[in-house]
Amino acid sequence: MLYQMNKFRVAYHCSHEQFPPSELLELAVMAEEAGFNALHSSDHFLPWSSSQGQSGFTFSWIGAAMQATSIPIGMVCAPGNRYHPVMVAQALATLGEMFPDRLFVSLGSGEAINEYFSGAPWPAKAIRNARLKECAQVIDRLLNGEVVNHDGQVKVQQARLYTLPKAKPQIIGAAVTAETARWLGGWADGMVTINKPMEQLQEVVDAFREGGGAGKPIHLKVQLSYDRSYDAALQGAFEQWKTNIFESSLLSDLNTVEEFEAAAKFVRPDDLHEAVHISADLNKHLHILKGYKDMGFETIILHNVNRNQIDFINDFGKNVLPELL
Repeated sequence: MLYQMNKFRVAYHCSHEQFPPSELLELAVMAEEAGFNALHSSDHFLPWSSSQGQSGFTFSWIGAAMQATSIPIGMVCAPGNRYHPVMVAQALATLGEMFPDRLFVSLGSGEAINEYFSGAPWPAKAIRNARLKECAQVIDRLLNGEVVNHDGQVKVQQARLYTLPKAKPQIIGAAVTAETARWLGGWADGMVTINKPMEQLQEVVDAFREGGGAGKPIHLKVQLSYDRSYDAALQGAFEQWKTNIFESSLLSDLNTVEEFEAAAKFVRPDDLHEAVHISADLNKHLHILKGYKDMGFETIILHNVNRNQIDFINDFGKNVLPELL
């Protein structure tokens, strides 16, 4: 079992697409000092837009972040193409051995923008899902100390990990739709999803629980834009996140930064409201987050999508986190 899953967590999201790793490390330390009791890391080969402009390597960074902080850290990972599942398992085992009971990983089916460089064909969603489940099973078996042979969407031959963590990192499945959530319920240790209108979000949660996820932890990544003025919050979200508001099927299938920027050519600032909670009102953010907590999410991951991270960390640390934790 990972860290105390019955303890409610509010995680600061570390966006490698938007900030260089050295700056993210400073922000992670600041977030812990401000009262965030977990961290969460993205994992991209390319940013979503040239205005974001970064793409640090998550596995390297997490080791440094765990050394510099003392709170749990989660990460997103898409095994199967860019990452062979055996190498993911080895990385998780190494981090877990060095920093016991602090690591959790969210496995997803991936996005073309992070895999395009390999030259391999980009599979249909059904094939990616089948590959994801196989990868999760391979990783789980390796972390159990088994010798693994597997011949399917991925191939594994006589793989074994000699360095194992005392406590196995929890394998969380990533889902955006109710259909995927229901499928995850049968095999994942838990689920992470993203914010959406409450009724749609409840459908995703219900589907996960009905599909076998009853009693398993659920995590939520919340995309918000906070600044000390509404105009700054709105403009900051527009500059940094206008390429990220489309349906998951489109976000998964575009190949390059240029394609994302072309797709966002006619996006207006007000179009961001459905995907991002934009406000300078801390009480409004608190009210929304309390609603998510009441839905049963054990971990809420806060991603302030604009570039003003210092005011976000300080103001949420003083005025929001004490009311949530």
